[in-house]
Formats: sequence, C-alpha cells, structure tokens
Amino acid sequence: MPYYFYDATYILVLIGALISMIASWNVKNTFRTYSRVWNSRNIPSQDIAQMILHDAGIYDVRIERIRGDLTDHYSPNEKVLRLSDSVYGSTSVAAIGVAAHECGHAIQHQEGYAPLKLRSFSVPLANIGSRLSWPIIVLGLILGWSGLLEVGILLFVLVVAFQLITLPVEFDASHRAIRILEAKQLFGDQELQGAKKVLTAAALTYVAALASAILQLVRLILISRRNDD
Repeated sequence: MPYYFYDATYILVLIGALISMIASWNVKNTFRTYSRVWNSRNIPSQDIAQMILHDAGIYDVRIERIRGDLTDHYSPNEKVLRLSDSVYGSTSVAAIGVAAHECGHAIQHQEGYAPLKLRSFSVPLANIGSRLSWPIIVLGLILGWSGLLEVGILLFVLVVAFQLITLPVEFDASHRAIRILEAKQLFGDQELQGAKKVLTAAALTYVAALASAILQLVRLILISRRNDD
C-alpha cells in the first residue's frame, strides 16, 4: 500500500484545508462585524423574511427558529425556512441579509429555478458518493486493486459535481436577496453594502468547498495513476 497519508500529493489536501479555513474565518468575522450594525427600520429578520415571502406570493412556507449559528437553510421538501439563533429575532444587517438569502431559495423553489431542481435531484447521488467513496478508496489502496480505487474516485466525483451545482444556486439566492432589499428600501446605502459583504463572504465558503474538493480529486487521480505505473 502506498504511503497515502504521507506522500507529496498531501500538499493538495493542506492547501484545500487552508482555503476552507480562511473562507470560514472570513464569513464568521464578517457576520460578527455586521451583527453589531442594526437596520434603521428596526424590523426583526423573521418579519422581513415573512414580508419578502408574501410579496413574492408565497404563503405556504413557514418560518422556524433552529439552534446554532449560521445554520440557516430553506427546506424545499418541507417548505420550511429555518433561521438560526444568531439570525432569528435580530434586527442586524447581517441577520436580515441571511434571512433574505434564504427567502431567495424559497422564491427559486416557487419559480422552478432549474439549478435548484438539479441540486435537489443530485442530493441522493451526492450522499451516496460521500458515504461510499472513501471506504472504497481506502479498501482499493489497501488491497492494491486499481479498479476498486477508480470506482471510489468516480463516487467522489459525485461529491465534486454537487459542490459545482450548488454554486449558481447560492449566488443566485444572494443576488435575489440584494435586489429585494434594495427594491423595498429596507436598508440605507451603508446597510446594503454591509449585507452584500455578509452574503459575499457566505458565497465564498461554497467556492472554497468546491476548490477543496477539486484539489482532493486531483490528488486521488494522481495516486491512481501512480499505482498503475
């Protein structure tokens, strides 16, 4: 078995980890900064989210509070928009930006936004790839079976593909959020710039996740080719 965990290609994993760490630090720091900036209309995030949904003709999506920080998400199957402890009830620029972003996903769902449909379709495949790829890859390395290793790599490709599909969905939701906040004049110019910075930082975490996954995939391909030589 090759020294998988210690070979030179491991630098790619370290680079990917560093990119992800920087992106994670950036979004937390940016959110923390603008969590201390209150919107001039003093409206809590869940009320603004409800307003955005109703203005879009969406009345069958309920808003719930969920534990944690930055655990906010929209569940298309349940038609539930969940806002985290750090967002729900807050009147900060950061919280409202995040809430508006999740409303963007709900609007995507209502409109049948194609990339969102594709991402929903690919979730089971990505889950299979995430669960099975590494056990198969490790087993292929231990046994020295290049065919098994290649199967594991193909399964990991499903994970990378899911990360790629996620990008347009997230960027579009953020663009929708900014357009809505601007059109409804819920923020002043400085507040709007703060919301943009929060959403940009959040979007970059998905870019970092994709970059990290691609680097890992490149490493696996290099290891597979080396084993074939």
